[in-house]
Amino acid sequence: MCRAAARAGRVGAVRTDDEVPLHGGNVSGGVVRVGDTVRRPSGPWTPAVHALLAHLHEVGFRGAPRPLGIDERGREVLTFVPGEVVWPDRFALLDPPDRLARVARLIREFHDAVADFVPPPDARWQVLMPPDGETDIIAHNDLAPWNLVADGHDRFAFIDWDCAAPGTRLWDLAYAIHGFVPLSAHPTWQRPDPDAAARVRAFADAYGLAEAERRALVPLLARRTRAMHDFLRDQAAIGAEPWTTLWRDGHGGYWRDDADYIEARERLWADALLA
Repeated sequence: MCRAAARAGRVGAVRTDDEVPLHGGNVSGGVVRVGDTVRRPSGPWTPAVHALLAHLHEVGFRGAPRPLGIDERGREVLTFVPGEVVWPDRFALLDPPDRLARVARLIREFHDAVADFVPPPDARWQVLMPPDGETDIIAHNDLAPWNLVADGHDRFAFIDWDCAAPGTRLWDLAYAIHGFVPLSAHPTWQRPDPDAAARVRAFADAYGLAEAERRALVPLLARRTRAMHDFLRDQAAIGAEPWTTLWRDGHGGYWRDDADYIEARERLWADALLA
């Protein structure tokens, strides 16, 4: 068993005028670039996340930033991942089947790399919603186009690991398939049913899902998507941010509509995955 220790060393001071704000995503306030590093607000989960990222780096996974410690303002410091976030302006990069397959293989590489990670005994995670089923890995929990960075050489990496927590491979994968295929009811992103089904199959094939896993995945596609709607609804009910703002802006409706779309086509996904 491999176990990584959190990198909690202090990083040197920087001037405010050295900082370049980074935007995008739902929770990007206070995220800045300083040279080849990114500084982000830290939380109780940061030592555990840094232990995870250090482990991934030590076992050779290069699809994530490397943790560098904590700066003088208490912010976590990570290596800067060059490139641009795929969603929404560069999503066409994932249209070719080989690019979509590359994302699926990257996720499989992450899941394999994290399989022997032993969290620190005092690990605290930011658990936004419980997974469906008994946990088998520390999952990313937000493997989506808005967290995928692509550079000009077809190199991909995932960012925003602060919601990593105990989960399951299939729960992580169901969420990823929703975002990367994508499985969407929105007219801008909705694909003809045969194309969507073929992309679901291509993603599963590239990931290397066994037949039993494919059968278990089918109902999770809608369930994982609906869980996002329910999470936003529940957080909005207690006024928690940034989820209340997202709910007010209609994100809950998007997730609900996508869940309905996926659920209505469950037989289509089953046929594609099990043919």
